[in-house]
Amino acid sequence: MRSPKGNRPLPFNLLISLRPGQWTKNLFVFGALVFAHKLNDPTAVLEAAVAFAVFCALSGAVYLVNDVLDREQDKRHPLKANRPIASGALDPKTALVAALVVATGALAVAFTLGLPFFATACAYLGLLWAYSAYFKHIVILDVLTIAAGFTLRAVAGGAAIAVPVSHWLLVCTTLLALFLALSKRRHELVLLAEQATDHRPTLDDYTPYLLDQMISVVTASTLIAYAFYTISPETTEKFGTTLLSMTIPFPLYGIFRYLYLVHRRDLGGSPAELLVNDRPLLVCVALWALSVILVIYR
Repeated sequence: MRSPKGNRPLPFNLLISLRPGQWTKNLFVFGALVFAHKLNDPTAVLEAAVAFAVFCALSGAVYLVNDVLDREQDKRHPLKANRPIASGALDPKTALVAALVVATGALAVAFTLGLPFFATACAYLGLLWAYSAYFKHIVILDVLTIAAGFTLRAVAGGAAIAVPVSHWLLVCTTLLALFLALSKRRHELVLLAEQATDHRPTLDDYTPYLLDQMISVVTASTLIAYAFYTISPETTEKFGTTLLSMTIPFPLYGIFRYLYLVHRRDLGGSPAELLVNDRPLLVCVALWALSVILVIYR
């Protein structure tokens, strides 16, 4: 079966629209697993892996709905115009039906991990669909909603393995997500220039200077929050060591590298792709994760 336009099969266009390449955003689900000292628990690892898969599916359903609602604006975007829905290769009605099927299947699996995880998954799906339809059109609230979506991923990771999520994890996740969302807005504003508001009306309320100010505040807050977490008495008592503070240089380099790519290379439109494609950034994140695991599970 072929898609209405183009030579690619319908299933392939659906797969592209689900954006499997954005899977790295759902790694936040594993935060609770690592920091709750459950990485050596096979059952908890399996439950976290299922939770990760659920959120990959839910994210795909959100992308489908988002692309349907934004198809007219995406047609005027130099990159998004090639997406299956914007280009006409995938019928919007077919995309909405696929989103409903994928979301229903994901929520059915989520229910098997318990009511708290199921409720968090439903909250995530509802919030992000509301973002696609409404919140993305409200300045500042748009980036806060994106950050809330990442925070719900972290909460869901704890709910999946039945452990409380540290308030430090929630704070750091929220601030880091805000940093990424604001950087993405800046990239869109600079890339589209005078046509920015044709693609996303809220960009008319932002300026590069305003976004740089917001990014500066969030950058400093993120690094300070992480530094305080690593040296807090609560953390020292929990892990029985002060060595977690030795991992601070990795977030420092990672955020500075990301800012360099945004300001000097005009990148940042897709944080997930940037993480995978920029080798220094990827190595930094990998070394940070490895060092955290070594300190906690030494």
